[in-house]
Amino acid sequence: MRDPRQSHGCLAALMRSSTRISKVGHHAITASPQRAIANIAPPRRTKAANPILSAGKVPGLRQPTRSGYFWSRQEKESSSKSPAARSLSVIALSALLIYSLYPTDASLQRPAAAHAQPRPESDDGDQSAWSKFTGSFEGVPFASQPDLDSISDKVLGLLPEWAKSIPVYVRKLQRELNMGPGTLADEIWREAHDPAIHPEIQYEAEVRVSESLCDEEKTFLSRRRKVVAAALARYLGLDPEEVHSDDVPVIAMCGSGGGLRALVAGAGSLQATTEDGLFDCTTYISGVSGSCWLQTLFFSSIAGRRVDRVIEHLKARIGIHIAYPPAAFSLLTSAPTNKYILSGIIEKLKGDPGADFGLVDAYGMLLAARLLVPKGELGVNESDFKLSSQREHIRYGQNPLPIYTAVRHEIPQLDASGASAEGSVSEEAKEVAKKEAWFQWFEMTPYEFFCEEFGAGIPTWAMGRMFQNGRDKPADDGLRMPEVRMPSLLGIWGSAFCATLSHYYREIRPIIQSISGLQAIDDLIWGHNEDLSKVHPIDPATLPNFVYGMKGKLPPTVPEAIYDSEYLQLMDAGMSNNLPIYPLLRPGRDVDIVVAFDASADIKTVNWLSVVEGYARQRGIKGWPVGAGWPKPTESPSTVAKQLDQAQANTATGAEDKLAEAQVEQEVSRQKATDANPPDQNAPDLPAEDNSEKSEVQKAAEAAQELGYCTVWVGRTQERSSEPPPPPIDDASSWRLMEPDAGIAVVYLPYIANNKVPGVDPATSEYMSTWNFVYTPEQIDNAVALAHANYSEGKAQIRATVQAVYERKKKRRLEGEREAKRERLRRRMRLGLVHKLGEGDHFS
Repeated sequence: MRDPRQSHGCLAALMRSSTRISKVGHHAITASPQRAIANIAPPRRTKAANPILSAGKVPGLRQPTRSGYFWSRQEKESSSKSPAARSLSVIALSALLIYSLYPTDASLQRPAAAHAQPRPESDDGDQSAWSKFTGSFEGVPFASQPDLDSISDKVLGLLPEWAKSIPVYVRKLQRELNMGPGTLADEIWREAHDPAIHPEIQYEAEVRVSESLCDEEKTFLSRRRKVVAAALARYLGLDPEEVHSDDVPVIAMCGSGGGLRALVAGAGSLQATTEDGLFDCTTYISGVSGSCWLQTLFFSSIAGRRVDRVIEHLKARIGIHIAYPPAAFSLLTSAPTNKYILSGIIEKLKGDPGADFGLVDAYGMLLAARLLVPKGELGVNESDFKLSSQREHIRYGQNPLPIYTAVRHEIPQLDASGASAEGSVSEEAKEVAKKEAWFQWFEMTPYEFFCEEFGAGIPTWAMGRMFQNGRDKPADDGLRMPEVRMPSLLGIWGSAFCATLSHYYREIRPIIQSISGLQAIDDLIWGHNEDLSKVHPIDPATLPNFVYGMKGKLPPTVPEAIYDSEYLQLMDAGMSNNLPIYPLLRPGRDVDIVVAFDASADIKTVNWLSVVEGYARQRGIKGWPVGAGWPKPTESPSTVAKQLDQAQANTATGAEDKLAEAQVEQEVSRQKATDANPPDQNAPDLPAEDNSEKSEVQKAAEAAQELGYCTVWVGRTQERSSEPPPPPIDDASSWRLMEPDAGIAVVYLPYIANNKVPGVDPATSEYMSTWNFVYTPEQIDNAVALAHANYSEGKAQIRATVQAVYERKKKRRLEGEREAKRERLRRRMRLGLVHKLGEGDHFS
């Protein structure tokens, strides 16, 4: 079995370029965690026209000139921990990270990419991004035949066979990327200025500042509602003529992060919902990391919006590691795949002198080479490489609207106001900075690239071009750049390796804690977790900042430093929440039911649903079910029952629950008395008490121990004076879904082992590691089968939930219509247009 942490290696040239050009260090930001408000105006037509595992400065690398991404504590700042303790913790953590990621002896026998060697700065004075990228190919080990000839036959025999082909691959890439006439790079750059190929370059874009949804999404919603009405009638077995569009619940499905595990398991879940009819009733689908890859494939020409084709494609393409050199080099140097994969990076580095090429960019290219290239490698479709192209598949509401997510880590700097007389930073200031560090969420749809924290967005087709003062900024020659390509986005969406040192250590901490004698080291490192949570050893990818220079045009709650940063550093949204629920709660989307498929590696240890609770409170979102998610390990049935006892019994059912709880307490007292006076063992057996009908309190207490394959919670739009965690919905309590003040219903389906699919356990099966990039067809079938089995366990409950929400909305509409009719009659009576009841004609 392949070690999931091992890799066959990467492309030497690309990795070296990544190491050289990627920005190093972390920058200061001063901000407030409050939300801002902003967005885009309609386009106006114009004339056509090695991961660095340290947080400080690295000798030999150009230091960043931008400001406002990340910040790590400066050495001059004092801490309660001694410098020696701090140094020991960093050294220990680095050693543990190297140990956890270092390949085993078995992996050394597998193919591995050649390591890049440093190359001296060129003396030609050309420091452009493109020059540095192409120049980085020089000095690559074994990049020329003389390099191989200088190696002894004995050493050469130890190299894998594919290594001998590196000179051929590298020379071919050099020829195609030197911008000479007739080269691939020259062709791509010329086409980047052709509006017939890239129509978006004809249009200028403006930042839309608004809390509301963009006009294109509003149009989509009105059309999708009609499509869903017909699908809902089929799903619930209703007469289509009786289904009113206003009664249709807005259903959203979200998929968690988790690399290829989330991609494969998500494909199985998507297929199960399609076969059951639920997918056709869905208005939104949102994803994090691997689920974003799934959405990309579903809307590609490869799958044609058919999940079975997605699964077949995965069987054909992910049996080879994304970074296996022979396969990757072949796609990068052979037509037609090389043009589509390299177009984005050539346009980025050639068109933006300040752009960089980092590890995430290389990672995205490798992902695209595996996922966006069909079997046979000939049927590559250019439309699959632009996100805005997906609007064709939702134009008439025929499919749900996909939402892709990324985050930016906002870390404020401790300024002089928090320093004491001796120049050190006060503990109060440190605590404030710790609380104010947060992640800003960015959503990308086929229509818009939007940040709710800023309340601002731009058209998706304008992603990748520079902005200033709310308008796009053409290049010196007046040309605008084409839309950013899908390889870059695939890398951003799945860049979990851009996590903080704190995230890294949490991955290996269970191993450390299980080793005797390492408790002191664990305590030392974990004691500096606050510092580790502000250091990103690997820089995230960058996109141009569309609110650059807009100070004074957005609300004051927007971080000040963001206005001075030309670029945004974005990463995997799983760093903040591995379930992409936040975008679904955005005002205007009015989601009634959230169906969450959770294939996270830390399902039980990190309660992603409970994290949403704080988000909902901060933004004043009503209806989220407080307390939803996996119970805390310290909670016991008695604790949950006691919390529920504090609730107000506002219904007849609640009163019955109170009585049932009293009976439970009485039974507990009786049991204690029995334990104190054990009965005679020879006494005859008495009939057992019938406990088949359990109160809601008892059921909630039992559910607190473990969640099943499908759990449903429902929130309330009105708060009570005391609010315990809501018990999950079951057959006996489904009435709560139909209460007038019922809020958002959350259906949670964790990806866990099922006896119906023996031998498959996401928690123990090695191939399901987040860091595994190879799945065999058999493993894909097993993962898909598990997703099907888990969905089957809860599909009846999901259907009942949809039915209840539909009936509630229908009842609310009918009551509203009756009230409106009565109000019209009263108004006519006040105007004297009708007589009072009982007066007038003989029909009264």
